Amino acid sequence: MALLEVRNLTMKFGSLVACNDVSFDVEKGSVVGLIGPNGAGKTTLFNCVSGFYKPTSGKLFFDGRDVTNLPAYEVARLGAVRTFQVVRPLKEMTVLDNVLVGAFLRGADNETAHSVAEECLSLCRLEDKSGNLAGGLPIGYKKRLEMARALATGPTLLMLDEAMAGLTSTEIKEALEIIKGLRERGITLLVVEHIMEAIMSVADKVVVLDGGEKIAEGTPRDIVEDERVIKAYLGAKFTERLKRTGEVTKNG
Repeated sequence: MALLEVRNLTMKFGSLVACNDVSFDVEKGSVVGLIGPNGAGKTTLFNCVSGFYKPTSGKLFFDGRDVTNLPAYEVARLGAVRTFQVVRPLKEMTVLDNVLVGAFLRGADNETAHSVAEECLSLCRLEDKSGNLAGGLPIGYKKRLEMARALATGPTLLMLDEAMAGLTSTEIKEALEIIKGLRERGITLLVVEHIMEAIMSVADKVVVLDGGEKIAEGTPRDIVEDERVIKAYLGAKFTERLKRTGEVTKNG
């Protein structure tokens, strides 16, 4: 069953068409990758789904409810929460206090909010950084903090916008383990990512955008063999290496 349904989504900025008639589903309990070259419309689509933009046309359904025209805070309260490509920690607050901001979204009392925040810090492997000022964290930890703060809101759909960009290979591996752990807890994930070795190893399905249009949708194996995707984004040499090294999900 689909948790998120994107139907004929179009987003225009004047004469610029950032997304054009895009449709796809995100099934409950799955990890769906959203990939494509720079300027493909990935973050614009995220902004529409999360309520930051009102689409020019098309419909968005979350858990069976039409959320097309809802503002971001209402979409978040329904359980669809996103992180940002450029991290936005509350720099002068501690890591714990940053996550508490998310925990208080649903009006939790202080004791409950602390319990939720501490659990999210543990899930994102940040418990030993809880007292640190957020502004002083290295980028890898700031990315995890974004995830923890979003998790503290209690989402059923977590949308990650390039959560692994700028990370070391060790940090990418840890991020993937966190994502797998979240899926095991029943959280559905929609992930924008440019690191193909990472997203192809964890996604159940991949949606590919190019020039604002969907050019492909399928399992990771389908995508790495799709000539349109190879030409528009992956490149033949990279695709062959991806197949050879086995960095594609087993179920793909």
